[in-house]
Amino acid sequence: MLDDIKKLPDDPTALKALIASMASELTNRDAELKSRDVLIEKLKHQLAGLRRHQFGSRSEALDQLELKLEEQEIACAAESPSPEPSSDDVDQKRQPKRRPLPDHLPRNETVLGIGETCTSCGGRLRQLGEDVTEELEYKPGRFVVNRIVRPRMACTCCEKISQAALPSRPIERGRPGPGLLAHVLVNKYADHLPLYRQSQIFDRDGIDLERSTLADWVGKSTALLEPLADAIGRHVLKGQAIFADDTPVKMLSPGSGKCKTARFWTYARDERPWAGDAPPAAWYQFSVDRKGIRTFGHLKDYTGWMHADGYAGFEELYRSGRIHEVACMAHIRRKFVDVQQSQGSAIAEEAIRRIAELYAVEKQARGSPPDERVRLRQAKAKQVLDDLDTWLGAQLTRISGKTPLAQAIRYAITRIKRLRPYLDHGLLEIDNNTAERGMRAIAIGRKNWLFAGSERGGRSAAIAYTLIETAKLNGVDPQGWLTDVLGRIADHKITRIDELLPWRYAAPAA
Repeated sequence: MLDDIKKLPDDPTALKALIASMASELTNRDAELKSRDVLIEKLKHQLAGLRRHQFGSRSEALDQLELKLEEQEIACAAESPSPEPSSDDVDQKRQPKRRPLPDHLPRNETVLGIGETCTSCGGRLRQLGEDVTEELEYKPGRFVVNRIVRPRMACTCCEKISQAALPSRPIERGRPGPGLLAHVLVNKYADHLPLYRQSQIFDRDGIDLERSTLADWVGKSTALLEPLADAIGRHVLKGQAIFADDTPVKMLSPGSGKCKTARFWTYARDERPWAGDAPPAAWYQFSVDRKGIRTFGHLKDYTGWMHADGYAGFEELYRSGRIHEVACMAHIRRKFVDVQQSQGSAIAEEAIRRIAELYAVEKQARGSPPDERVRLRQAKAKQVLDDLDTWLGAQLTRISGKTPLAQAIRYAITRIKRLRPYLDHGLLEIDNNTAERGMRAIAIGRKNWLFAGSERGGRSAAIAYTLIETAKLNGVDPQGWLTDVLGRIADHKITRIDELLPWRYAAPAA
């Protein structure tokens, strides 16, 4: 605008030129303001997301050092599961000295006798002495010491010395009982309690267990349990439809002075929503990166449907024809929720309302057989999904293509095309929430243990998560089941490993 109206030219031609110049300037300013509005909208959206997803307070440096040592020691123990050498093989000066177990703990004594007659000549046996092995055990709420007494017997006739064999134990020449090992595993991987904190808790009970000792137990226990986790993996990959997801985790990178980003993957099978008979299970894997070759290796033997997000690494699997993709409505909805919360968008709110109608149909279909689910979806959900797809396309032409809302709409239109198979197959779900629920334990746990110490340490964690999360899915107490398994697996035939699966344990318990 002109400062003084008197300065306006009297000549019509000059006045028109001035008006044209002002109109051009206003057009440029409008374009600049529109560009700024889009930028502000994007920044507000990013800020809202950061506020929702930021983690809590930072850990102290000492805690980080404890966690770093803990993860490295677990990896070392898992890589070297062999029993400790005897005193005849190694200089006694180099052996760590064990402190005696506290006298105040109750003792349960078991005497392993061999009878009263010599197996060689039939003569009467007389006792020369005995060997006593003390095993620290844990029962919920208290520690006990199991005393395994094995009298050494000598024949009065031929002087042959006999003694009962020591039963197999989870860790040969180790002191922990199966219940204590299960307790440590569940504390760390189900209750997210790092080992150095467990050590402090045990110390309050008068039990001196160093963090390094607990790390050694965890590494050796997961190595012993690995065949059982593999059996759960085989069970998952026999499903007609599975759920897949991944989450990042920091892994120490020796020599670089910093961490690299590794991945936990979960592959879940849950047929309960369509009244399937197969027990639910979750199989976890660990990889040092997110390359597509990792998932290709995990799923090389799988054929069927897979619920997943839009991860590009799965595309090669889909192109193989063995695996058919089912997209996730929860991912679509989440993007609209982010926009609605950060901007109050009416379009995003309407999209959320329409998606809610689809989930209302799923609520009715849950627990029904596949054919009934298909009937309900075709009658009530198909038209809603078609209308949503058409409506989103129309909204996209009315808004700026650079806004977060436009990005959410384009994502939805792309993913809806890959979600449509759920309408025609009753064994499929509308979303991938089964796998995402399986990642909650890791998402919560990494706030406490922060990172994996190495690839082997990550694999140990994946084994523990496979066992504990599968037990929980089947309504089985992880500690009770792992106590039973760790007490039997050392002598159990590998060809019969399926007998130790959690749903086999649950059946007689029920």
